[in-house]
Amino acid sequence: MTLRIGMLSTARINAKLAAGARASSRARVVAIASRRLERAEAQARELGIERALGSYEALLGDPGIDAVYVSLPNELHHEWSMHAIAAGKHVLCEKPYSRSPAEVAEAFAAADAAGVVLAEAFMWRHHPQTLELAELVAGGAIGDLRLVRAAFSFPLDDPRDVRLLEELDGGGTMDVGCYCISAARLLAGEPVSATAQQLLAPSGVDRRLAATLAHAGDVLTHFDCALDLPDRSELEAVGADGVLRVGDPWHGIQTGIELVRSDGHREHIAIAPANPYGCELDDLAGAIAGEHPPRLGMADALGQARTIDAVLTAASSGRQVSL
Repeated sequence: MTLRIGMLSTARINAKLAAGARASSRARVVAIASRRLERAEAQARELGIERALGSYEALLGDPGIDAVYVSLPNELHHEWSMHAIAAGKHVLCEKPYSRSPAEVAEAFAAADAAGVVLAEAFMWRHHPQTLELAELVAGGAIGDLRLVRAAFSFPLDDPRDVRLLEELDGGGTMDVGCYCISAARLLAGEPVSATAQQLLAPSGVDRRLAATLAHAGDVLTHFDCALDLPDRSELEAVGADGVLRVGDPWHGIQTGIELVRSDGHREHIAIAPANPYGCELDDLAGAIAGEHPPRLGMADALGQARTIDAVLTAASSGRQVSL
């Protein structure tokens, strides 16, 4: 059965998910909703979606929709995911679900009680390049892991952009730093402490942040993120016997993985092309069909929220935060 998806809002990222649905054999986008019908109609025409709805409530009440993609600003993720769950819809919520572990726990408990699937939409985690990197690290390709280094930045100049608004839970960490945190947790496990420094935008959100996470087994992660630096997308895993590097891990571009061992051996590991949004939707469809748990379920979302909150608390307080 093909999973029928409705998009809650007309966010720019909808275009990427719609392209992913076209690459998936298991899901398709059938409707888009906005509080202004003309906006929903315009995006539906642009993306080739058959139906446009003039309210979020109309989308949640539509029996022709199986799952809802919540692409609203961060501050509204929990509220509308909970509304969707209450309406009996499966939910794919754009990252990050929340920086609040309590909200994450509440949402997954509600989804479990309602018998629906809830997943956090970190599409990069579904890409074959990410899966291969994690297998190489876990399999000892570079010996014992000792350090993870990550960076994600781009220039955002419009002060009215929702990603720069404090009241909508914007900021560099919530928008792009969360990818670096996701990578640290994937490769090194849950952190035990966090320290961070930040520079604030006029709105009060972090426009630039650098953090260090400590993990069990004497593994450290360093990452930086920013909304006022040039485009940068980097991930590196350093072990006792070598280094693994990915040139662009976050966008689903299969740059391949570079392996450099301490003995001088170099290898480029090619990755077959794949649409990460399509992979994400395939995973959601499989989870809804009962074939497997969602790749990014409650445990991952809780770990993500706890770490984001610890990093932002460390940055604002100037002290180390234990997790």
